[in-house]
Amino acid sequence: MSNGDRDGLIVEGIRRLGSVVIFLARLLAQCAPALGRPWLLVHQVYNAGARSLIIIMLSGLFVGMVLGLQGYDLLHRFGSVEALGSAAALGLLKELAPVMTALLFAGRAGTALTSEIGLMRATDQLTAMEIMAVDPMRYVAAPRFLGGVIAMPLLTAIFSVVGLYGAQLIGVQLMGVDRGVFWSQMQDSVELRNVTEGVVKSLVFGTACSLIAVHEGYNAAPTAEGVALATTRTVVASSVLTLLLDYVLTATFL
Repeated sequence: MSNGDRDGLIVEGIRRLGSVVIFLARLLAQCAPALGRPWLLVHQVYNAGARSLIIIMLSGLFVGMVLGLQGYDLLHRFGSVEALGSAAALGLLKELAPVMTALLFAGRAGTALTSEIGLMRATDQLTAMEIMAVDPMRYVAAPRFLGGVIAMPLLTAIFSVVGLYGAQLIGVQLMGVDRGVFWSQMQDSVELRNVTEGVVKSLVFGTACSLIAVHEGYNAAPTAEGVALATTRTVVASSVLTLLLDYVLTATFL
């Protein structure tokens, strides 16, 4: 790669970052007025959250079951199978639940948001709103952004609960770990800061994924190919940014 190509990539990256920051500033300015329309906000929380429940619950159950199997196998080597409940709870609350929920959210709700807003751009609905002096940032972008931010912590909590049930199902019912020991060890080891870490991560991931989805849809090229490319960029950017933010937040909490 020549120096000119490298400089061009750097400039393009800075330009896109600046575009996202400016879009976020405009979006935040419209969040307060959007809160004045609770019915619209509830509808967006339903679209982003309730319609993602099936995939979140199924994924949480199977992740918890795999965690129970792998955790039992590892702890059995050291004669510490009683700590399975603690390992499952800390792994889910601090790491697996926020990250997995964000990745699933980006693939299900994020793509839906991007394609919906992108199609509104392609069919000139957003332009028509601007002509009628209706701000699409307030009526289209802000409610969808807030809906994703609110839905993410709720989905993460559901993922954690279902994942713990899956780990308990394997550890207690299949592997024979004592039920009382499983839950008592979990209660003794889980602290408020562990729950807080998971909540903070889910809020940050929800903000990042929702921002990327709304931004890509709002600025998509008004063609079928442009909407498809915007949807692809949403999944890729959301996944990479989630993993990057996860490392930064984990290092911060440690």
